[in-house]
Amino acid sequence: MNLNSSSPQSMHVVDQARTLKPDHEQQLRVDLAACFRMVADQGWSESTANHFSVAVSDDGKQFLMNPKWRHFALIKASELQLFDANNPNTLQSNNAPDPSAWCIHSKIHSAVPGARALLHCHPPYATALAGLLDPSIKPIDQNTAKFFNRVAIDLEFDGLADNEDEGLRIANTLGGKKVLMMGNHGVSVIGESIQEAFEDLYYLERACCTMILAYQTGQPLNIMSDNLAEKTAKGWDRVRQMAYSHFDQYKELLNRTDSSYAD
Repeated sequence: MNLNSSSPQSMHVVDQARTLKPDHEQQLRVDLAACFRMVADQGWSESTANHFSVAVSDDGKQFLMNPKWRHFALIKASELQLFDANNPNTLQSNNAPDPSAWCIHSKIHSAVPGARALLHCHPPYATALAGLLDPSIKPIDQNTAKFFNRVAIDLEFDGLADNEDEGLRIANTLGGKKVLMMGNHGVSVIGESIQEAFEDLYYLERACCTMILAYQTGQPLNIMSDNLAEKTAKGWDRVRQMAYSHFDQYKELLNRTDSSYAD
């Protein structure tokens, strides 16, 4: 069933009044739907699994997320569901999200108010790196150096994340970082906006691709010094606005072939 923020079927999901203006929420819906299409276009989607969300309330506890078992390449703005992390009956509702999605997204949005957007998926190279005993990203070029000292690593995988304690543990593991390499699992990226989170996910997958290809040569890695790696990472920090240009132009490319994400 396709839901939107005003449909009778979805209204029960949120108990508290929203503070966000309707036009602002609609823009978030369009941008998040576009983000799903971009990720599918990159080949990072996985069956009808994985989830993205964006906060609509100041405290982050009310958020939009994709409906259960909907392919990224088909998701539309009107289908995104509005949830409230404080609603104890969410998983018993008729339009309940996937338990693992609820577990991860509700806890991170609740515990990390700065996590306006949260993208969780299993892109090929990042997931391959997450499957190594050492899933850290070494600074061997400017893309990998972008993440120097800016990635949290979780090596406590305990099966599908489908309970609140596991969601809280994952939220705490972020430790103020925006990227979480989830050992034996995948990645989660948070951002102050959908655009910034997507940009970090984009470059994260490219950085992990570089790492995997470098490992495949069997030759020693030419790892930057800490000073050079930090200098390079700070250079990236100064051009974060590039994320918005990239996102807008990617939306333009989507619009040339299929703008239905905005419906």
